[in-house]
Amino acid sequence: MKRPGPRSLGVVTGVAAFVATGVLALTHTGSTGSLKLPLAPPSEIGPLRAPETAGPLGPEGVPIPFAAALARAQPLENAQRIDGISCQAGESVLFHIHAHVTIFVHGGPRQVPAGIGIAPPLEVEQTPVGAFVARGSCFMWLHTHSADGIIHTESPVKRIYTLGNFFDVWGQPLNRRRVGPARGMVTAFFNGRVFTGNPREIPLLAHAQIQLDVGRPLSGPERITFPQGL
Repeated sequence: MKRPGPRSLGVVTGVAAFVATGVLALTHTGSTGSLKLPLAPPSEIGPLRAPETAGPLGPEGVPIPFAAALARAQPLENAQRIDGISCQAGESVLFHIHAHVTIFVHGGPRQVPAGIGIAPPLEVEQTPVGAFVARGSCFMWLHTHSADGIIHTESPVKRIYTLGNFFDVWGQPLNRRRVGPARGMVTAFFNGRVFTGNPREIPLLAHAQIQLDVGRPLSGPERITFPQGL
């Protein structure tokens, strides 16, 4: 994959994302259309502290937290399947959308590392604004190129994938009391509202803004601006 510029992933990507978004009856404002989710207002969980100051913009034009990675990505192999998701030699743009996930552990940010869902050997480009994993021997349909929390859904089938699917590809546990190696009560946010169900069931919809807080204090939902074409 050719590395995108800081503010664009290209016209083809943008068109594919638009088509895929229409399939799910979503909008680029992150609405869920006819999909009913277990959501509640943030006021129901008490006071929230102001979100952490976003880090500098990375190679995808999205802030990268000033923090260590939550956990490494598990190594993958060509043709490996996880949750019905395959690792294929090329990336598919038939169904191509993006979501963003932010993670806090006891109030401190953690990075979602680059290279989740991409099998070695990795070709990593060191750009002036951060590392970008451009290529690997195969790509899972859910993967990350940068440590900015952007989850790329690039699938040959139109399907609603979940945060649980992504964590399975990452090789990390996710439930109501655990996010990867971090343990404690998990509070999940979806597009600024509290997701009251199992965090594994959070859908990776187009431009979904997802946040997981492990323990306390709780941070107010972080929101990013998706660059044009992402």
